[in-house]
Amino acid sequence: MNQVILTGRLAKEPELHYSKDGIGVTSFQLAVKRNYRSSDGSYEADFVPCVSFRKTAENIASFCDKGSLVALSGRLQTRSYENKDKIKVYVTEVIVDSIEFLQNRKRSEAQKEKVLA
Repeated sequence: MNQVILTGRLAKEPELHYSKDGIGVTSFQLAVKRNYRSSDGSYEADFVPCVSFRKTAENIASFCDKGSLVALSGRLQTRSYENKDKIKVYVTEVIVDSIEFLQNRKRSEAQKEKVLA
């Protein structure tokens, strides 16, 4: 069984592009807080690369920004490619099947305004 469920915040703005066939593809990194504290008392996070397709990809690009809190489910997938130096590079990422937006956009914009004020 290959199933992943994660809750975290987008570490960067999601990037939407379209394949040659017109399919929406969104790439983003999800910052997931670890359950334990480091020696200095702060929490560490893992930055998980994620990819979504079609309507899910378009929704993420439309409704999520850097810092958006989301919960997602999907599967792990590993792919490889050859870089410009002819070295084979392996990438493991989460292919997102479904996503829930845990923070509405108005609330996150209000919080950003408080920080800027």
